[in-house]
Amino acid sequence: MTRNLLRLGLAAALAGGSTVTLVQTLPQDAPDETRAYVPVTDARLREPHPEDWLMYRRTYDGWGYSPLDQITARNVADLAPAWIFRTGVRDGALQAAPIVNGNTMFVTTAAQVIALEADSGALLWRYERELPSDLKRPHPTNRGVALYGDKVYVGTLDAHVVALRATSGAVVWERAVEDYRLSYYVTMAPLVVKGKVMVGTSGGEHGIRGSITALDAETGDEVWKRHTIPAPGEPGSGTWHGDAWRTGGGSVWLTGNYDPALDLTYWGVGNGGPWTGDARPGDNLYTNSTIALDADSGELRGHFQYHGNGSWDWDEASPPLLLTVDRGGGTTRALVHAGRNGYLWRLERTAAGMRFLDARPFVHQNVFVGLDPLTGRPTYDAARVPGIGKRAVFCPSTGGARNWPPEAFSPRTRLLYISAHNNRCGVMEGRAVEYRPGHPFVGADDKWFRREGTDHLDELQAWNVDTGRRIWIREFPFDEQVGIEPLGATLATAGDLVFLGGTNFRAFDALSGTPRWRIRPIHHRATGTPTSYAVGGVQYVAVPFQGRRAEENGQNPPAAGDDLRDDIIVAFALDCQC
Repeated sequence: MTRNLLRLGLAAALAGGSTVTLVQTLPQDAPDETRAYVPVTDARLREPHPEDWLMYRRTYDGWGYSPLDQITARNVADLAPAWIFRTGVRDGALQAAPIVNGNTMFVTTAAQVIALEADSGALLWRYERELPSDLKRPHPTNRGVALYGDKVYVGTLDAHVVALRATSGAVVWERAVEDYRLSYYVTMAPLVVKGKVMVGTSGGEHGIRGSITALDAETGDEVWKRHTIPAPGEPGSGTWHGDAWRTGGGSVWLTGNYDPALDLTYWGVGNGGPWTGDARPGDNLYTNSTIALDADSGELRGHFQYHGNGSWDWDEASPPLLLTVDRGGGTTRALVHAGRNGYLWRLERTAAGMRFLDARPFVHQNVFVGLDPLTGRPTYDAARVPGIGKRAVFCPSTGGARNWPPEAFSPRTRLLYISAHNNRCGVMEGRAVEYRPGHPFVGADDKWFRREGTDHLDELQAWNVDTGRRIWIREFPFDEQVGIEPLGATLATAGDLVFLGGTNFRAFDALSGTPRWRIRPIHHRATGTPTSYAVGGVQYVAVPFQGRRAEENGQNPPAAGDDLRDDIIVAFALDCQC
């Protein structure tokens, strides 16, 4: 297949890992305005066509796995850009997952939804959110859209959900889910279940009270709301003292997963506020937990707290993957969660809730002395627990053993692929802080450092979900400059490949971890979540690349006015007839 690129020789440079400059492909013909857009139904969400990527992690179980196998470990060296779209955006954080229905791709920046032809990158329409002038924008990013019927749904930095017409970008409705003036905002891709659009709110470092809201997909009317911090008299309220629950944090800022058989949604809940636990005595439910909510009512059906009264900013906002694991010859419906606290957890999921199975560290961790074998409750080394006026050193750092980039699972290999941070440790000292609406409510000073005697910070790990054993690991030394903050998201495919974002965008053999391909752009980083889809018999892998910001340019600063710093969307395909 031909590539209409402005820079000759680009494709030939990729397999060897050369540094390259990514530029926009030449303009394509105008898109066909009469093309058919197939509405997204409940049935399609439950069982998506292999060629589509209809939600954040493609399927309700959160696997991040594509059943497409045109691109394999044998031919991935021929992967090259099929098209490149320049967004024109140079600020915020580009962390979206490209969502694809048929030949239409939807991708977000911090305040835009962009619709593209998935096989050419031609622009179909663009929606830009006009944000309030008094918005503080604590973390300007957006991680993607949700699809249902003929609409596209997006959360906004001013704590709204907006429904757009999928074929035009016209606004159908918009609803506020919280008050942005109190530093609530939405960064996650919504989750759609049975006609309800579900979103959680960010803002845990600003004294919010976390929540998940379900809206009617057709009208935008609120169906239910569930707070993650219980009010007095609600289950779990006894784990809070006084009025600390009002500003307790517990934000939900990553897309949940759903089990249709149990009709339960699963969500990760963030850290408490302020950061150090002595400022809010008690276990502080449901911070640092996985919670199970009834999809129809929002009622709490179960929870598991990974560490109570946390003091390390290890918010367990990533939802667990829904798997069936083989344990001792029998199968168990499980939740598998790679924790920011550095442990890989396996829980049993039932209609009655969830139960601890086992856990083990996947990075260097020196805070937990041990886990209760029945409940999984950790015991802390008191010397590693910071407090008000108390300095403590601990591993991992406040950045965690992993951050927001999701892990991926392949049913072919039975391996879970984790983008991990190892050897990052932290030092923190708490301080008294008074709550002021809309202002930071952290109450601590911290910094990170590399653990002495180590030569790397970032890793790609593969764990067998049945045995709970690590199978392989790829370490990224400092001199390779392959990692960023955060390292990057993972994608597993039926071609027995694992793709990983970062300063490099890479592909690894899913069975062995052997590197198979990489691209290292000069002015861009693969900061978004990669997805894979097919149009016209061609498999693509798409990923957003964030342009290097002015303060990050180092030895390769673009010239004044150069558009090479613009955030871009790149779709890769095989550059051969193989």
